[in-house]
Amino acid sequence: MSAVEKLAELGFELPKVAAPVAAYVPAVVTGNLVFLSGQLPFVDGELPRTGYVGGDVTPDEAKDLARICILNGLAAIDDAIGSLDRVTRIVKVGGFVASASGFTGQPGVINGASELLGEVFGDAGLHARAAVGVAELPLQSPVEVDLIVEFA
Repeated sequence: MSAVEKLAELGFELPKVAAPVAAYVPAVVTGNLVFLSGQLPFVDGELPRTGYVGGDVTPDEAKDLARICILNGLAAIDDAIGSLDRVTRIVKVGGFVASASGFTGQPGVINGASELLGEVFGDAGLHARAAVGVAELPLQSPVEVDLIVEFA
């Protein structure tokens, strides 16, 4: 089953590639790696939630937003290499969580990204990862995710 078919089976479809909010490109290909720029959880060009996780955004809401970040990232990767079926390994996930004071559940939030990658790519979706709490993210997004992906 193709990655896009697997996404459909899970109830997702690839969105359009999100437009950059500053001076960068969504993805850079070098050799057999794709370096994905940080992805915000845009839905139709808008952030569905803003704020701080552990404050006005619940951890469960943020986990769902991390999944949206991954969908946006997969769209950019698909655009960069022509097909998600060329992905041979998710190498690394970087997760950033705009955290309210005292919130320490960043790993659980970024599990939204990691779990979706595992569901779509199976063993090739297992990856190294960082889940970091930060004071602010662009546009008051609660979550941002980036990826390094290997492809053939």
